[in-house]
Amino acid sequence: MAVLPIKPVPFFENKNRAFWNLQAAGWGGAFILRSASAIAGRQEWDFVIITLIEMITGFSISLILAVIYRHLMQLRPILLWTGASAALVVAVGVLTIIDAWVITLYRPDRTTGFAQLFLGILIYPLTLLGAWSALYFAINFFLKIEQQADHLLRLEAQAANAQLAMLRYQLNPHFLFNTLNSISTLVLLKQTEPANAMLTRLSAFLRHTLVAQPTGTVTVAQEVENLKLYLDIERMRFEERLRTSFRISHEAAEGRLPSLLLQPLVENAIKYAVSPQEEGAKISLTAQRIGTRLRIEVSDTGPGPGAAGPLTAADLSARAKISTGVGLVNIRNRLEQAYGDDHRFEIRRNDEGGFSVVIELPYEQAEKEEEARPALARQGAA
Repeated sequence: MAVLPIKPVPFFENKNRAFWNLQAAGWGGAFILRSASAIAGRQEWDFVIITLIEMITGFSISLILAVIYRHLMQLRPILLWTGASAALVVAVGVLTIIDAWVITLYRPDRTTGFAQLFLGILIYPLTLLGAWSALYFAINFFLKIEQQADHLLRLEAQAANAQLAMLRYQLNPHFLFNTLNSISTLVLLKQTEPANAMLTRLSAFLRHTLVAQPTGTVTVAQEVENLKLYLDIERMRFEERLRTSFRISHEAAEGRLPSLLLQPLVENAIKYAVSPQEEGAKISLTAQRIGTRLRIEVSDTGPGPGAAGPLTAADLSARAKISTGVGLVNIRNRLEQAYGDDHRFEIRRNDEGGFSVVIELPYEQAEKEEEARPALARQGAA
């Protein structure tokens, strides 16, 4: 037998319905409790009728108090609490007078006067309406604080999205400058055919990247497809000097990461490994899932001076002085915005020379409709 899924709904999602539910439950519970207490204390059964009238009166007075409190809550605190106290005193007085009057009607043989009866039963209406008022203000202040917290979270999310969008858009002019500079060089050398081919690949690359949401994520497979478009453009410049290798496991290909995250790493590898060497260099990209983590490594076979191991802050600072300062800083900021402390971003010198960048992220699998991607788990040149 199929079981329909039950989606929990917050109690205060509909405030009006929640108010009436609490009213019915609160005053109904008070009636049952007071009646049971009276019967247990061997009161006469007509006391239940007196209690019912008392609860109906209290219910009605609480509705008036709710309207008064709602208007008072829009005022300054001193006016709010002064007005609320005055309204509560009046409400308690009215409820006590009505209770005393009803009791005198049902118990005309009582020897106590009206004033004595009023003072004798005052404590119960005061407790009843006092507790109701305290609960009313507590719930409303809680909802107000929760609303402000939700508003603050939305503002923080909007700010984070704006920051991510800014970082993402920062890549486009950076990449376009380098590519257009390459096209300009080809034109100056009168190599019109390669220049036209590069422009064609550039338009395909921009169509592929600009459609994606700036703050969205893509699968590793999509990011690799995008990288290949970029490498097709750069291969027009470097030809056989630019060699590439992709090793992407099937599970890693379905993982998600921020769009255009790896392109600056490949661009840096071309700038510092392929361009300075006459024989060029090889750029390798590996991606694999390790437990609940997605591990991506981009490495090159460039000069890589110095001893193997992680780069120091001084090394990064020296390297930044001869670069545009966009790529690595951009990636670090995007990872911090998207994942906080739940990520790893490490730059290392390789034992055999060159540099490696290791990124580890929480593994998030793609949706079902995105799983039909080309098989990328292969070894060899792109």
